[in-house]
Amino acid sequence: MTNNSPSNKPSGEDVRQIFARIAPQYDDLNTFLSFGQHHIWKAMAVKWSGVLPGDRLLDVCCGSGDLAFQGAKVVGTRGKVVGLDFCAELLAIAAGKHKSKYPHLPMEWLQGDALALPFPDNEFDGATMGYGLRNVGNIPQALTELQRVLKPSRKVAILDFHRPSNALVANFQRWYLANVVVPMAKQWRLTEEYAYLQPSLDRFPTGSQQVQLALKAGFAKAIHYPIAAGLMGVLVAEK
Repeated sequence: MTNNSPSNKPSGEDVRQIFARIAPQYDDLNTFLSFGQHHIWKAMAVKWSGVLPGDRLLDVCCGSGDLAFQGAKVVGTRGKVVGLDFCAELLAIAAGKHKSKYPHLPMEWLQGDALALPFPDNEFDGATMGYGLRNVGNIPQALTELQRVLKPSRKVAILDFHRPSNALVANFQRWYLANVVVPMAKQWRLTEEYAYLQPSLDRFPTGSQQVQLALKAGFAKAIHYPIAAGLMGVLVAEK
């Protein structure tokens, strides 16, 4: 099942409000959810995007900026990273980090829609997305937009949760979300906000389905890499 059919799926505005409410705890929750490994996975995504020093990189659904900062370290001062997100509260956190920790890196923060990217065709040398594809209102349209703004033969790397094919790992994922993540969120009064995780994962296309969606969106090549025992995955698609 893809994410485009269930009638009980949150609207785009519902999701934006969820992220606005969790913005102050967003970084801590990411660290908790990933067992402290998300920085490693994000560095892998940047590597798989193929960007080099001097390139222009787009990070869609940039959140608080961690993946964008990983990219900025690679493209360097001769390149540029543009971080785009629909949540102003998360963008403010990203901009604050940029000013305090990485003021020497050329970066720009824009509020915008992943389904209607405010850029011309063939604009970027690479693109990344972390934990965003699962939350967009229309996955095929988001992939089509990413394909449109990439230069020919350049790549996007999309990191997100993955539904493991191994039954034991899948059962562990469900148990962890229900018995560790949601109770932890309750302590921060974010139970409702993080209760959406399992349903969003149930709706999310599998790795092989993501590959097919990327090809239908116009990418010439696509491959999905399961990581973290299949709990996470990275979709790499080349224009």
